[in-house]
Amino acid sequence: MDKLISKLSGSYPQLHFCQAEGFYWSPEEQLVYYQTKPCDVYRWKLLHEASHALLGHKNYRSDVELLQLEVAAWDKAQELATDLKVAPIDNEYVQNCLDTYRDWLHKRSTCPTCGTRSLQESAEQYHCFNCQAVWRVSSSRFCRTYREVNRHNKDAPMLRQAIFS
Repeated sequence: MDKLISKLSGSYPQLHFCQAEGFYWSPEEQLVYYQTKPCDVYRWKLLHEASHALLGHKNYRSDVELLQLEVAAWDKAQELATDLKVAPIDNEYVQNCLDTYRDWLHKRSTCPTCGTRSLQESAEQYHCFNCQAVWRVSSSRFCRTYREVNRHNKDAPMLRQAIFS
């Protein structure tokens, strides 16, 4: 891992790294956090998080935009792997990672009333175009997601339904 960090730092001096309990890019701190273990998967994760940094990823306004950022970071990571002569990133691994976001998006966008896939209206709200249900979702992509449904009647009680993201 140290060898890859040296290569990344040499090619991209604007990148800064910090050993941690997981892999992630912190735009606020301008740090790529990583775990050390000499295996291809950890190298791929490091390249992915460094790619978020290199692409200037900071915030996202919608769930679909988050998925687009993840796809872009994996594409960039594959370029970096080639440029830095690191083991090629396994496409099945990439698709499995992206599937976690796709599954998360699918759960959040499914109307709890009628099961129709719906579009996001704001960072924390979806609206079903089929039955007109409105539900709120957590802004966090890391924690358990709660959807609160408010049907047409504003006086109706809110239905809370737990969905795991």
